[in-house]
Amino acid sequence: MNTKEYLYSWHLSLRVDRPVEGCTMRPHCYMYGKKLDEREADKPLPPHSKKMREPPPNHEFSYRWFRGPLNEPCAFEGCTRRTSFSPHDWSMHALGGSGCSLQCISTQSSLFRCTFCNSNCFVQAWKTQYTVPKDIRAGRSTPMRKRSNSMDSMDDDLRSVGSVGSSDPGNGSKSPGPEGNPSTPRGYLGSYNNPNQYGGALGSAGPYSNGQSEEWIEVSRDQLYIPGQEDIGRKLKLEAAAYSIETGELLMHRVVKTDLVLARAPDPLKRSLVTSKTGAGAGGGARFRIASYNVLAEIYATQQQYPYCDIWALNWEYRFHNIMREIIDASPDVVCLQEVQADHYENHLYAAMSEQGYEGVYKQKTRQSMGLAGKVDGCALFWRRTKFHLVESYSIEFNELAQRQATQVLGLNPRSDEGINFLNRLSKDNVAQLVVLELVTPQLATRSNRDPINQVCIANTHLYSNKDFPDVKLWQAWQLLQELENFAMSRGTSLPLIICGDFNSTPDTAVYDLLMRQAVHPGHPDVNVITPDDCPSCLPDALNITHSFQLGSAYQTVLGEEPVQTNYTTNFKGVLDYIWYSVPTLRPLSASPVPDESILTRHGEALPSTEFSSDHIMLISDMQIMSGGAR
Repeated sequence: MNTKEYLYSWHLSLRVDRPVEGCTMRPHCYMYGKKLDEREADKPLPPHSKKMREPPPNHEFSYRWFRGPLNEPCAFEGCTRRTSFSPHDWSMHALGGSGCSLQCISTQSSLFRCTFCNSNCFVQAWKTQYTVPKDIRAGRSTPMRKRSNSMDSMDDDLRSVGSVGSSDPGNGSKSPGPEGNPSTPRGYLGSYNNPNQYGGALGSAGPYSNGQSEEWIEVSRDQLYIPGQEDIGRKLKLEAAAYSIETGELLMHRVVKTDLVLARAPDPLKRSLVTSKTGAGAGGGARFRIASYNVLAEIYATQQQYPYCDIWALNWEYRFHNIMREIIDASPDVVCLQEVQADHYENHLYAAMSEQGYEGVYKQKTRQSMGLAGKVDGCALFWRRTKFHLVESYSIEFNELAQRQATQVLGLNPRSDEGINFLNRLSKDNVAQLVVLELVTPQLATRSNRDPINQVCIANTHLYSNKDFPDVKLWQAWQLLQELENFAMSRGTSLPLIICGDFNSTPDTAVYDLLMRQAVHPGHPDVNVITPDDCPSCLPDALNITHSFQLGSAYQTVLGEEPVQTNYTTNFKGVLDYIWYSVPTLRPLSASPVPDESILTRHGEALPSTEFSSDHIMLISDMQIMSGGAR
């Protein structure tokens, strides 16, 4: 009996993000095999693939990082990117939407073989160019012809690991050398990908064009690499090789080159604080600073959602460092964060905040992760160890509250169509956190006839975002307040209360009315949402949607109004984030105004950008505990 033999295609994928000083580079590298059918067996394979008679064995990777030579990024003398590698200067916003390097290939121009960081710089430089005499042009070499005998122009992927061989290991056949290009393209501009391919720009000045040929220098054999100051302005090269775990045989390898390494982003904007006109009154207790910030989880920071932001500026590594610098600069005693990705909290955020002197707790959303483990966002709450210590910590799942209301309040069968539709409408996976913090060093009030208050209750939440479900947002806000009321009643004391978060609700919504005025108007459109016929309303009669807290908005109290916006994208600009406080027991002393629109857009069309690494803006307020309810 003849045994049919199959062919397999082996593929090696390797990708790295744009390098930025201080940001860890993690290679995205994997190898996989695909069984080929008869129709595919004779078809040519894409690059970085090969045909074999068995599937890829178990394998592991080795890595080598190289630092490239220094090259002039732009021949236009007026370009700021000749001397600056700030991310702000290299963003799409600064480049006018074009980040493609270009090279002049007109042999008649004095800019022949000069490279430019974008088309705008070329246009400006072209105004100063002149025509080169024929006798000089005759001595010029063809710029686009590849030198097949040159090691510098050789395709890195055609070399074996650690040598200069021209065969692809394990392929069983010779790999072709680099394809020559016998003709010179017409026109003035050509794509400029390899800075070593054509040599330095003629006529350009500075240390980049001294005629010396620098080599690629190996800098690391670790999987991860953190670019330093010595890498700024240079390209990096990563070589990944897959080896059989059993035999140690080299299976495949691939090399990729990065864009120029950028410097770390400049320090964040210094946020000012506006002091409340009422100021700190007599009889006041301890003061502390609180911040609330939706940091934009990586799973939502996509190019499709934010096409105006460079993909490398959306990368979590880049944004994480900017966000941490913002938090450190604000120096809060309590930090309420939303959209914190579970794996980022475990692998980055907690350690970084702990190093800065904070302790924290985390609660992820109820839903399962979006693909890989940890790819789900949630809320994180931190406090400064030298200021507070934790007394109690709880979490609230709105899905669980919806289940309770369906069965215990409405008497619905959760398996009936009506029960299923009701739960489907309310179960949006949102959560809230609740902690009680106690002052490490109590600052007692001067009034002796009242018990001093040395504890504060902090709630942190992120309500449902869909604008077509205002009834769900209102239900979640109401349920959160009900849970806080039950908690306060069980303790039998009036603790100072702060509720921070992204409420996904503007000041004209019923959510805002409920928090500010303790009730909602029966005629408010958010209360009278038309739901599907087979789904009972998730809201009770409007007269029953109340709470007993007397709350104020810190920003509205201090500044006289809410900010113009706390969320700023091309699709939406408005207020979604708030710091609410219990009026009888807390006094806001100051608030940090949200930067003007001109500041928000100086390095990008909207948020996020290279300067502001979230689509939200951090809220900051100084609070003072009032003793025994004194005003």
